[in-house]
Amino acid sequence: MLTQNQIDGVIAFHGHHCPGLTFGMRVGDWVLQEFGHAADEEIVVVVETDMCAVDAIQYLIGCTFGKGNLVFLDYGKNAYSFFRRCDSKSCRLVTRGGLLSDLREQQEKLDSNDTTGRNHIRQQMIDRILHADFSEIFSIVPVQIPMPDVARIHASKRCDHCGELVMETRLLNDPAITGGKNLCIPCRAAYNKKI
Repeated sequence: MLTQNQIDGVIAFHGHHCPGLTFGMRVGDWVLQEFGHAADEEIVVVVETDMCAVDAIQYLIGCTFGKGNLVFLDYGKNAYSFFRRCDSKSCRLVTRGGLLSDLREQQEKLDSNDTTGRNHIRQQMIDRILHADFSEIFSIVPVQIPMPDVARIHASKRCDHCGELVMETRLLNDPAITGGKNLCIPCRAAYNKKI
């Protein structure tokens, strides 16, 4: 179980306490027990959402965008695939749903100006997530994707349109599409609109 110092640290890192962050705390607690903490890049997570839970995972597990061991897939799913490089251990945690459905219904019935009622239900959600059995919140299933490659540093090159430096792997130079110019993603989108 997470210590109060860990919980306080997650909340301070995120900026407030909410149900989404609490989901991430539960994920982080489970992963710390099953995989350990990522001192560097030995643990990798692929997150399928950009919700609050991801902040708890970054803080507790040590997986971050900057180290390249946090990969974001914009699928809108409360799902997280973890990999440990040293032994290829992996799992995918997926929210079961239903745990908060009655509280969400109550919240929807409240007047939008009823901050006291909304805060009360929010706290009930947090408490329910914190104290529920892990298996009531998440399914643990095999991963559906291969382990991401180790983060690599790529050279930067200039975009021929805007002149800004861009990671070379993000430049497009297809004569049929760009007329032979090296274009970054925003300039490529603008170029495609002109065609």
